[in-house]
Amino acid sequence: MRHGKKVNHLGRKTAHRKAMLANMACSLIEHKRINTTVAKAKALKQFVEPLVTKSKEDTTHNRRIVFSKLRNKYAVTELFRDVAPKIGDRPGGYTRIIKLGNRLGDNADMAMIELVDYNELYNAGKPAKKKSTRRGRTKKASAPVAPAPETTNSEEE
Repeated sequence: MRHGKKVNHLGRKTAHRKAMLANMACSLIEHKRINTTVAKAKALKQFVEPLVTKSKEDTTHNRRIVFSKLRNKYAVTELFRDVAPKIGDRPGGYTRIIKLGNRLGDNADMAMIELVDYNELYNAGKPAKKKSTRRGRTKKASAPVAPAPETTNSEEE
């Protein structure tokens, strides 16, 4: 049974794992996408998504919380200044994992993890218009249209 085994230890001690995830998160924020193994990408997704949620509200407290996890002031600045405004309206799911196949040397499953709103290929095909919903009839449709008055020619009769 796997009760209470939420964290993937990735074959590392706690300090090494936290340092590795912080470095990978800084690289992801700086480059917007990185290539890594599938297991590390899934662990990084769990690590970085709460930080992106924190960055939506720019307060000193949130900056300090994020800095305590990332340990890189340049990555924190980029996260709060550039990334957060772009994903501000998204309710979650800030990262995407795309599997790439196996690595040549050791046959490890590789994946690319990226920030969702920074991929131009996925966003280019969709128009950037806001979805509108109709909640009732429009003014034109609700007003009855009167028929055109018939003209009678006396010559036709």
